[in-house]
Amino acid sequence: MIRTKLDSKYQIIQNNLKIDCNRCSGLCCVALFCAKSDGFPENKESGIPCKYLNSNFQCDIHSKLIEMKMKGCIAYDCFGSGQKVTKDIFPTINWKMNKDKSKEIFETFLVVFQLHHMEWYLLESMALVKDKYLLDSIEKLISKIELVLKQPYNKILNFDLNTFRFEVNPVLKSISKQFASNNRFNEKDLIGKNFRKANLDGHDFSMSLLIAANFEGCSLKNTNFLGADLRDTNFRNTDLSSCIFLTQIQINSSQGNSNTILPEHLTYPISWDKDKIYK
Repeated sequence: MIRTKLDSKYQIIQNNLKIDCNRCSGLCCVALFCAKSDGFPENKESGIPCKYLNSNFQCDIHSKLIEMKMKGCIAYDCFGSGQKVTKDIFPTINWKMNKDKSKEIFETFLVVFQLHHMEWYLLESMALVKDKYLLDSIEKLISKIELVLKQPYNKILNFDLNTFRFEVNPVLKSISKQFASNNRFNEKDLIGKNFRKANLDGHDFSMSLLIAANFEGCSLKNTNFLGADLRDTNFRNTDLSSCIFLTQIQINSSQGNSNTILPEHLTYPISWDKDKIYK
């Protein structure tokens, strides 16, 4: 499987789905519900700032996240929704200085996150397919997202996410079927499963629980990880470059090393083994 290079228009959209914390008002550290058991500093209700978020919207312990084993913070990725809400949708106000608008800002962030997440999958789909009819459908869905994101926040909050998700899902399922082999695991609970050095080309692990599973040295050509839980999954010495529907948040929560090969549109996590040669 060879990914088609996206047109410049869609490359720009894809780049905008990468986090830029310096252009965000720390929204993930405030808007989200966090649980200490998931690797966050403490149990925190949504709308309450993390105790480590400073006045400049930066994390005071960012350089110590690995040392403090803050796996939740390390893994989280907002798909660029933080800077989108901060700089484009609410460019003149923020949740800290405008508390009367904080609820709307947080709710908008959560909606934009879901739209960006779906857009990530649609862009991945665009790079995978050659069928003109399917490509046309994908382009229309991406255009719809981009149009919604240009609207005022009240329009964004009123957007019917559930209905739109029903439009996106058939596209993702269609692409998944194109790459799936006849070899599938019937069960979805594969926690701790040892697949070491297995040939898993074309397997469909979408929505599977793969926490702490071992994929070291596996062959994973066209393997589908759509929505799979990859927390602490071992991808050391494994080529992931042709896997489909992998996201940055999945990679951030997994384990790898200098011999792990990622798809070009993903980056190596700071939490991976120190021998990683960063590109």
